[in-house]
Amino acid sequence: MATGRGRLPLQHWLGLQALRQPLGGVGAAPASGGFRKGPGARFASGCTTLKQYARGEGHGEKSSADCSVSLDSLPAETLLKILSYLDAATLLCAGCVNRRFYHLANDNFIWLRIYSTAFSPKRPNWEVSSVEKTAVSVLSGGDKEPGFWKEACIAKEVASVRAPLAQILTPVNAYTGLPVRTREALRISGLGWAIILKEKSGKEYVMGHVEVSVNDSSVTIVWCGKNWPRLATLSTLDLCGVTPVFRGRSKPPTKNGPRWRSLIAQYSLSCLPESAAMGCDSLVRIFCLDPGLLVGLWKREEELAFVVANLHIHHLVERSTLGSAAVPYELPPHTPLLDDSADYGLHGYQLHVDMHSEGVFCLCSTFRSLFTTKGLIENGYAKLTVISFKNNTEHLPLVGRPGLSWRTDVFGGCIKSCSVMDITLLDEYGKPFWCFSSPVCMRASPRPPDGPHFLGQTYCVDYTDPSGRVHMELLWIQETEEYFVVSLVLYLSVARINRWFGTQH
Repeated sequence: MATGRGRLPLQHWLGLQALRQPLGGVGAAPASGGFRKGPGARFASGCTTLKQYARGEGHGEKSSADCSVSLDSLPAETLLKILSYLDAATLLCAGCVNRRFYHLANDNFIWLRIYSTAFSPKRPNWEVSSVEKTAVSVLSGGDKEPGFWKEACIAKEVASVRAPLAQILTPVNAYTGLPVRTREALRISGLGWAIILKEKSGKEYVMGHVEVSVNDSSVTIVWCGKNWPRLATLSTLDLCGVTPVFRGRSKPPTKNGPRWRSLIAQYSLSCLPESAAMGCDSLVRIFCLDPGLLVGLWKREEELAFVVANLHIHHLVERSTLGSAAVPYELPPHTPLLDDSADYGLHGYQLHVDMHSEGVFCLCSTFRSLFTTKGLIENGYAKLTVISFKNNTEHLPLVGRPGLSWRTDVFGGCIKSCSVMDITLLDEYGKPFWCFSSPVCMRASPRPPDGPHFLGQTYCVDYTDPSGRVHMELLWIQETEEYFVVSLVLYLSVARINRWFGTQH
C-alpha cells in the first residue's frame, strides 16, 4: 500500500522535472532554427518523458511530434461533427484549408441545418414546410449534389440583402436624378472596395481601402501605405467592390470573413504614359487612368505613393456587388425611349456639375432646359452649349482655387490646378443619360478668336470618353483673384444618342 501510494507522486515529480528541460527529453541540446518554444511544446516534451519514465525507457529517444495529433488525420465522421458546430461564415473559411476540408465543408446535412435555421419562417401551427419536406427527402436518400444547400444558402442570403437595397435606391434627387439614400445603402450592404495589384509573375497583392468619402454624386476611395510592391514588377490593377457573403443579423461581419468580389474596372500599370500625367508638386506626380483612377508616384523613387478611385453614384451599388471577380457587371439592355421630336434635336436636358477635392467644392451647379438642334451635329458629336462666351450673365465664379489634395501615412500636399469633376446629364425624361467622375486638370489656353476679349489668362478643362466630350473655359481675374467659368460645352456622341432613342441621326 505504501509503495502504491508513493508511485503517483514520484511520476508527477519526474514529469515536473521534464517540463523544465529542453525539447527532446533529459540531456537534449537546445533547439536551433530561431523558433521560440511555446507552452504547447514544453507540455508535449513532458508528456513523452513521463511515459518513458513510467515504462522504464531511456531518455531523449522520442520527439514531441509523437504526441501531437493532426486535425487532418481525424476520421471524416469526427470532422463533420466538429464542422456542424460552425456558423456559415466560418464554415466557408474552413472549406479553404485544403481539398479534403473543401468537400467536407460542402456537406448537405450541415448546410441544410443552416438554411432551415436562417430562412425557415416560424409557424404557429404544425404544417410541414417545403424545406422540411426536402430535408426528409435528403435524409431518405435524396439525389442532391454535394454543395447544393451551400449554394442555396448563399443565394438566399444575397437575395435577402438585395431586396431592401432596391427599395432604398428607388427615391431619387430632383436635381441630380440619383438615389438620395446612397449612404444608407452602402451601410446596409456592408460594401467596401479593394484593389488587386498583379505582378507580371502572377503574384497578387490585395489592399482594402483606407478611406471613403461619399459626395452628392460620387464616391472617393483612397488607398495608401508603406508596403507597396515595386512598380516595375506590376502589370495590372483591378478595382473591385467587396461585400460580405453573410451579413450578421445581430452583429457586423468579421473583418476576415468570406467576401464577394465584383470587378469594376481593370487598369494597366506596365507603362504609365506621359499623356496621362496631370500635375505634380515637390513630392509626387499624379497620373489619371480612365475611368476615374488617380495614381500618385513619388518623384524621387518613381514608386507608388497612393491610389484614389472616383466612382459616380449612378449604378454604383450594382457595379460593386453584382459582378464577379473576373467579369464586370453589365447593365441590362437599354430599351430605346420614344423621341417625339427627333427632327428638332434634343431638348429639355438637365446638367448637374460638381468640381471638388477632399469634400471641398469649388463648383456645384445645376442647369436646366438645355437643348441642341440637328444643325449642331458635326464630326459625330451633337453640341450642347451650357455656358456661352457671349452671354456674360451665364458666367459663374469658382469658390476658391482648384487644387487636388492628397496624403499618405506620413506626407501630404496639394496639387494646384487639378480637381475632380462629376457630370450628371439627364435626358428629357429625367433619366441619367451620361454620368462620370474623373480627375481633371486646368491648362493654359489661347483666347478663342470668336469670343469676347478678356483681360486675364484663360484656362481650359477637357474630358473625353466614348459617350462624349466636355470642354470648359475659365478666366483668371487678377483684381479679385478668382476664376470664372466663361464657357461650358458638352459634345454628345451621336452613336450614343442613336442607341438611347433608337434614331438614325
